[in-house]
Amino acid sequence: MTRRFPRAAVALVLTAAGLLGGTPTVLATTWTASPGEPLQPLVERAAEGDTLQLPEGRYPGPLVIDRTLSLEGQGEAVIDGGGEGDAVTLAAPRIVLSGLTIEHWGRDLTAMDTGILVREAATGSRIQDNRLRGAGFGIRLDAVHDVEVIDNRIRGDAGLRSQDRGNGIHLFNVADARVEGNDIRGVRDGIYIDTSRDSLLRDNRMEDLRYGVHYMYAHDNRLEGNLTRHTRTGYALMQSKRLTVIGNRSDGDRNYGILMNNITDSLLRDNRVSGIRQPRGEDGTLLVQGGEGKALFVYNAQFNRFEGNRFADSDIGIHLTAGSEDNTVVGNAFVANRQQVMYVATRDQEWSEQGHGNYWSDYLGWDLAGDGIGDTPYEPNDAMDRLLWRYPVARLLMHSPAVLALRWVQRQFPVFRPQGVKDSAPLMASPLSPETDA
Repeated sequence: MTRRFPRAAVALVLTAAGLLGGTPTVLATTWTASPGEPLQPLVERAAEGDTLQLPEGRYPGPLVIDRTLSLEGQGEAVIDGGGEGDAVTLAAPRIVLSGLTIEHWGRDLTAMDTGILVREAATGSRIQDNRLRGAGFGIRLDAVHDVEVIDNRIRGDAGLRSQDRGNGIHLFNVADARVEGNDIRGVRDGIYIDTSRDSLLRDNRMEDLRYGVHYMYAHDNRLEGNLTRHTRTGYALMQSKRLTVIGNRSDGDRNYGILMNNITDSLLRDNRVSGIRQPRGEDGTLLVQGGEGKALFVYNAQFNRFEGNRFADSDIGIHLTAGSEDNTVVGNAFVANRQQVMYVATRDQEWSEQGHGNYWSDYLGWDLAGDGIGDTPYEPNDAMDRLLWRYPVARLLMHSPAVLALRWVQRQFPVFRPQGVKDSAPLMASPLSPETDA
């Protein structure tokens, strides 16, 4: 049954209890909105379970949905947030929002003005196939659980500095959320997830941002199959435990592909990071000293497993610091990075497991046994590396005869070798298939 507001009155259809032998049931009503007229009165007249259809046109907001409804946009159905505050607020369980264009909400980042705000009461709601354009936050989930955010397109204001924009999708104190298939560009952080657990971020595409995905104090979460491009940092994983990070890609991000800060007991597998480079001058030197692009940066992170990842074509393949020890690094491919490893350790770190190590494109050893394992260990750093990292001015002497002589002495007399990384079973060929290693 379809009703048009405000021209039609509300009709309730009752099923006769005597005919069906049960309690009378109210059937859901479908309402058709009128372009140009506010939606709030229509929401207030609708009953639980009703559907509101929005034909193509503009509808003034803001809008608060405080009962279980479905809002369906047809064509370019635009909700105009009115230029301040939140455009649409979900404040009841199992609301469905689909096919809508939402724009022109507030831009006050202190007040966290948002295109679609999902309150704690909106358990089980779904936000799917919507288009959002605005300078504030795109979709914000606040202390809610079991919410799905699927196949939405979010665009920020690229004319603003990244720190002056809101996040694309912002999750705070959320559990069991599914954020999948969204396309996010021109905001601050593509997906920001704070103090949240047991949530899935999958197959999202994020470009032209500060951070693609940003975790803070978010435990037991899964990050799978996402893509970041042209961000400052593809994946910023911070202050979290038991993350599962599988099959993600970072292409051409500037500072870091994957950044890990105080991450423990987590798995990184089958991720692909490439082209993390900083601009250089005509002589090949960095324009910002010490600002090399890092495919993987690990800071104060322990007891993690890195397996089957590919880190390629970057200034530094992997940089570990601040006590990042007791991590398992096996079956990865480090391909054509200017520097494969940057790591000053306080004790030796073995990067192989059960006779199986990693692939290093600059490994110069041999395999007389023909078993695919190099006969000599791969040791990426020596005492001169440590000296050059601690005293950057010494880089002027990097290719001098004195430095070359010191490197030779260290190789001939292992007693001078500092503590650091050793791969005792380097792989002679990449463990990845040609298709995925391309």
